Amino acid sequence: MKARKLALNRRQALAGMAASMLMASTGGSAALTPKKGGRLRVALAGGATSDTVDPAVMDSPFTIPIAYTAFNHLTEIDSSGNIVPELADEWSSGKSPAEWTFRLRKGVEFHNGKTMTADDVIASINYHRGDDSKSAAKPFLDAVEELKADGPDRIQIRLKAPNVDFPSTISDYHFVILPSADGKVDPLAGVGTGPYVLQNLDPGVGAVFSRNPNYFKSDRAFFDEVELRSVIDDAARNNALITGEVDVIDQVPLQIASRLKQVPTVKIEETAGTEHYTLPMRTDTAPFNDLNVRMAIKHAIDRDAVVEKIMFGYAEPGNDNPISSAYRYFDSSLELRKYDPDKAKWYLKQAGLSSLKVDLSVAAAPFPGGVETGSLVQDAARAVGIDVNVIREVDDGYWSNVWMQRPWCAASWVGPASEDWIFTNAYAQGAAWNDTFWKNERFNQLLVAARAEQNDNLRREMYAEMQRLVRDDGGVVVLSYNSYVMGLRDNVGHGPLAGNWRLDGYKFAERWWFS
Repeated sequence: MKARKLALNRRQALAGMAASMLMASTGGSAALTPKKGGRLRVALAGGATSDTVDPAVMDSPFTIPIAYTAFNHLTEIDSSGNIVPELADEWSSGKSPAEWTFRLRKGVEFHNGKTMTADDVIASINYHRGDDSKSAAKPFLDAVEELKADGPDRIQIRLKAPNVDFPSTISDYHFVILPSADGKVDPLAGVGTGPYVLQNLDPGVGAVFSRNPNYFKSDRAFFDEVELRSVIDDAARNNALITGEVDVIDQVPLQIASRLKQVPTVKIEETAGTEHYTLPMRTDTAPFNDLNVRMAIKHAIDRDAVVEKIMFGYAEPGNDNPISSAYRYFDSSLELRKYDPDKAKWYLKQAGLSSLKVDLSVAAAPFPGGVETGSLVQDAARAVGIDVNVIREVDDGYWSNVWMQRPWCAASWVGPASEDWIFTNAYAQGAAWNDTFWKNERFNQLLVAARAEQNDNLRREMYAEMQRLVRDDGGVVVLSYNSYVMGLRDNVGHGPLAGNWRLDGYKFAERWWFS
């Protein structure tokens, strides 16, 4: 599943740096002039025999890229993290952001030649809303009270409560727009409006796409073909890049990134993202139901050591809340929490303790280096008088048998596009994925208020306070805010990289080219 007081948003800084480095290394602005042609071969660290084009269950490093290669959404996230038009060319809310109108682009064609209409959009969204829907995105649409067409190119959505971030919510990768017939979509057909047409999907092996000749974005989709390969083994993925068997790999193993940089035909790209590694404590379970115990543990963890030894420098130290510098409302004034044995001992004393013994469940499943992180936590806490008993859990079934079950464990998150999404789904009282089981009345009040607040400065203040509440009252230890690290052959060109997902927000097929 990322020092701190930055005057400039780090995401924007890295994006500008990437563009500058690209121009410098390839001869200036000419390198930013895309050329059409070629077959882009991408090795992804994911893939299974259960892979499918069904948007309800797209959830892996292999299937999510398909959502951005063969399909489009009403809105999308650009390289600066802004929500911008895609299949909807404009949207607006009424007097309250509980009522939204989306105007659709005219003349957009599906790969089967059908022209997109409001009926297709409604059927695509309703596919995730039905009573018997198994979609992972169904909870995201619980707030939708009414969805209807207003002519062939306009839809109206009424929410149960105001939500300024709804256009961002609807950009989620699940919500691809599919052609409909009689109010229903075929989720397995693989037909979209996207930059590339799916030619073949071999689950667990790969997928092949050809350029959509009728793509509505004339300044995108430069490759003739795109091939996605499932290459889960790190060594095989790295070797494929070095030998030129593939042009791009994702999830470069951080421990060998410096060596890959030495290969003349390879370049390593890094962009600040929303992924973060955590150690959630269940605040409803002793001893973590005592705030002083939680604060003692938070001060007894050396996040700098995690960044250095687990992340090999490709991260920023975590600050015990999920909002990294890649987010719009990141609070740069929030003091970075450091390893402080004296403070940890002080909090233990406030809890009436001189020492403490706790279990920490870890595995490789939640994130690479998860087991080694347990050892780092154990060593740092020992100096404070906290005896951390590290339990090596089985990787298989970790997310169902350990996460949200054990009192303290390892976890990871790839944060979505908005602060509201991550706070609502992982920190609000009663949320299905609130893995700390945290309850804070003030936080929940602010969450609802910020969702409806249209004054941007006031929203920023609210999200800043929420970040502080999670940091100083919540049960999460955020170890690191991670960068996305990818490997490219030196002839692969691109502009500034988005940080909402790996590989340029997984828009590499649409945005990149061969130089």
